[in-house]
Amino acid sequence: MKRAILLILFPLILGASVYFLNQYWIHRYDSLIDRQANIYRLDRDLVWSIIYEETYFSPWKTGKDGEIGLMQVTPAVAREWAAETGMRELERQMASDPHAVLRNPERNVQIGCWYLETANRPFRDLPDPEARMIAAYNAGPSRAAEWNRTAEGAPALSSDEFIKHIDIPSTRAYVTSIMARYRKIKQARGQVN
Repeated sequence: MKRAILLILFPLILGASVYFLNQYWIHRYDSLIDRQANIYRLDRDLVWSIIYEETYFSPWKTGKDGEIGLMQVTPAVAREWAAETGMRELERQMASDPHAVLRNPERNVQIGCWYLETANRPFRDLPDPEARMIAAYNAGPSRAAEWNRTAEGAPALSSDEFIKHIDIPSTRAYVTSIMARYRKIKQARGQVN
């Protein structure tokens, strides 16, 4: 009888442990994300969704094209951020050891949010700019602007229309995945988006 109870309880305890460990893992940077998203006037749920997609909250990850850390920031973007913000010491650190700077979760999310806010500027006044911002973050602002182009006098593209214009399959999949997760979070919070 004891053995039967143990056989029933063990999977339940293991499953609960895995669930709670996962919840800790995916939410351990929430206050950092909140703070940086607020500074750069971004939706924290969008930033969270991007980090989920990029690295599943693993600050040590390095991408195939040299992207580093939680938000997969490139050293070039970090140097641009340091130059624009006038942070000379960080410019020097970036020149000598960009990996150390960008593996720091605080600095990585700060720079990633700055870049997202920069990518959003051309689309800020459009309805539902999130898909455009995500595409610019992934494939570059000039490509996102190209995909967003409409005929003179034509209405702005909807998010779904914009996504259909993305001609790089990996970027289209990236934007679609993040937007699905972002919308799911908004719906769960009762905020239709």
